[in-house]
Amino acid sequence: MPNPVLASGDAVQLLYRTHHGWLQGWLRAKLGNTFDAADLAQDTFVRVLRHRHELDALREPRAYLTTIAKRLLLNHHRRRSVEDAYLEALALMPEAVAPSAEQRLIILETLQEIDEMLSGLSVSARQAFLMAQLEGLSHGEIAKRLNVSLRTVHRYITRGFEQCIMAVA
Repeated sequence: MPNPVLASGDAVQLLYRTHHGWLQGWLRAKLGNTFDAADLAQDTFVRVLRHRHELDALREPRAYLTTIAKRLLLNHHRRRSVEDAYLEALALMPEAVAPSAEQRLIILETLQEIDEMLSGLSVSARQAFLMAQLEGLSHGEIAKRLNVSLRTVHRYITRGFEQCIMAVA
């Protein structure tokens, strides 16, 4: 049964006024950071705006918002993980060959796009694909490292290419 309060008037505005503070507090508790919580709360409502046609049938507004926010939170943690790994690698580089601030930003954005493209793969498939593409390892070397068959490595790498193709298509 549709929620009559949300079905009347401007559903998004009402949802925002009623639940934004709660959502931001929930995110702040998850993140331990007011600024990131505010950003993710806003991003959640941007997603709600894109799907506002679904609000007429909404029965549990907080569950709906939490579902969206959890997905955004997962993406946030993945992006941070990629950024931290890149910064660690950057710290190991001699200063003379380190990229400029602009190049760092471009590289970081590219790494995040690649991570997003490969996010649909299993951990093993992602590892195999990256070992082949970034480290230049042969299928045999990857099979030994991952303790899987050559056929499995081939399947993993094929899935990696399929993910990349689907992401840019």
